[in-house]
This record gives sequence, C-alpha cells and structure tokens, in this order.
Amino acid sequence: MSSFHNAVVLVTGGASGIGRLMAVQALHKGCATMVLWDIDEQRLNGTVAELSAHSGAVHGYRVDVSDPEQIRAAADAVLRDVGPVDILINNAGIVVGKYFHEHTPAEIVRTMAVNAQAPMHTTLAFLPSMIERRRGHVVTISSAAGMVGNPKMSVYAASKWAAIGWSDSLRLEMERLGTGVHVTCVTPYYINTGMFDGVKSSFIIPINEPGAAVRSIMRGVERNALHVRMPLIVYTLQLWKGLLPTRWFDLIIGKWLKVYTTMDEFTGRTR
Repeated sequence: MSSFHNAVVLVTGGASGIGRLMAVQALHKGCATMVLWDIDEQRLNGTVAELSAHSGAVHGYRVDVSDPEQIRAAADAVLRDVGPVDILINNAGIVVGKYFHEHTPAEIVRTMAVNAQAPMHTTLAFLPSMIERRRGHVVTISSAAGMVGNPKMSVYAASKWAAIGWSDSLRLEMERLGTGVHVTCVTPYYINTGMFDGVKSSFIIPINEPGAAVRSIMRGVERNALHVRMPLIVYTLQLWKGLLPTRWFDLIIGKWLKVYTTMDEFTGRTR
C-alpha cells in the first residue's frame, strides 16, 4: 500500500484544477513535501503561497512540460533541492477541441508533447531513484477518451491512448523486474474543472465532480490500484467495445448515450 504520509509528492499541472486539489489532499494526508510544477507562473506562485500557509514544505517550479529540456532541468533542481520523489502524479494536460482537419501542426505537436510525451520524460527523470530505493509510485492522469474515440477529440484521444499504452507497459516492466515501484493509470470521463467547459453529457454518464474524482484517485493510489476509472460505467467500456460490432457500439454509446455529441458546444477553459 502506498502512503502519502511523510512522502515527497510531485504533481505536474499542480497550480489549478484537480492537480491543485490532489496537492491539497496529499498535504491533508500528511505528505512531508509537496512539489508543484506548472506553466502558469502567477497561478503557481499563488497556489504555493496558499498551501504553504498550512504546510511549510511546498515547492513550486515553473515548467513547460512540452519541453524535455525544461523537464530535465526542473527534475535536477527537485532532486537537488528536495531529494527523491516518492509519488509522481503526471497530471498536466491540454485539449484543443476541434475537428482534426481544423488543427494546426503546432496544436498537434503540443497536445502530443504535453499529454503523451511529458509523462514519459518526467517519469524517466525520477524513476531511477525509485528503482534504486525499491519504492515509489507513478500515477498518470489519462482519460476515458484514451479508450473510445470521439468527434472533436481526435488528437486529444490519440495522446491519451498513448499515455494508457505507455503506463500499462511501464507497470508490466516494473513488475517483471521486481522494482517495488507501483504504477497507476487514471482514466476518468469529463471532470468539471473548467478544462472542458461547454461539454454536455447524458444523465446516464454523469460528468465527474472534482472533489469526488480526487478522492477516488487518492484512494486508488493508496491501494496500489492498477487503474482508476470514473464513473463506474467507464470500467465497462473496453468490454462493450470488444463484444459489440463497431456500428452497434457507435449506435449505443455514440447516439443513444450521446457520447459522440458531448463536445458539440465545447468552449474550453474560461475561468
């Protein structure tokens, strides 16, 4: 069982949204040192100041995780300033929300860099010390979009499919090598944090509320869960996708449950 108590925890994208909420919960659970990475320096400084008022051991680093060199430099600084990380939460993510043909090449590159490549580069920087100490936990916040395609999410879905495939493979490697390092992949449906403002969903598949989502994630990490999926219906997606012919799946999931129209009124973060 992994424990946040007395642990060094690093959260990417930790200045807002569920990243900030996970940091707050980790501190409540007795985390010894909290390390936050974020590209928004002003928001990062505000979050660090706020959390430091309740716990002095909070460190913030301005990092653009789309840049492997910045990841490497920030990781070196963390290892020097704080020491080895016990629980790494790869949380930073972006979404464009357009039909594929409307994307610019730069949007494709950045989405893949932040959502798919950054967790790899960040983990690569901290994993050796975990393996050396024979303990640690790598958590990657992916998405249910990594299991089911959706209009206006083609590049986002591709990046999250990549994150899931990498995380599952990393888990198998750590187990085969007997490293003692745990790996958890989180695949939530939409979470109401502002990132997906404008999204509409049916009552059958509710949009996750941030507080409940964070509690599920933290509980999953503490239990060394291989996967954390929310709401519960997300656990059945791969089963139905494997059993049903594609057109039936499109009809039931896409049309009847209206998943394929959830992004029609997407606006993105406005707050």
